[in-house]
Amino acid sequence: GLGSRPAGAGSQTLRHRGVVGVEAMSTTEVKLFGRWSYEDVMVTDLSLTDYIAVDKNAYTFLPHTQGRYQKRAFRKALCPIVERLCCSMMMHGRNNGKKLMAVRIVKHAFEIIHLLTD
Repeated sequence: GLGSRPAGAGSQTLRHRGVVGVEAMSTTEVKLFGRWSYEDVMVTDLSLTDYIAVDKNAYTFLPHTQGRYQKRAFRKALCPIVERLCCSMMMHGRNNGKKLMAVRIVKHAFEIIHLLTD
């Protein structure tokens, strides 16, 4: 049974599975597409700060969280702003549901903006 195991036996299996390495991963900075930092992003319009999610909770590596932001009123305000941009690009029939394509387009657009504004 479970009582027959030595005291430190459980930590060995966790270490071998890589669970202990999660602490080291959490110290890395979350960057959009692995390139752009969220540190300089801010909402200057005071009336929009509650409705545009740019705080620490909205930091993601990819704008594809698979969250259910339409289930309740105003929950879409918690959705990261870049993901809302991607979702708004999936319109007009032929683009419905093609979120990976929208994410790729936004990534390329950020690359173009980066090259033009350098």
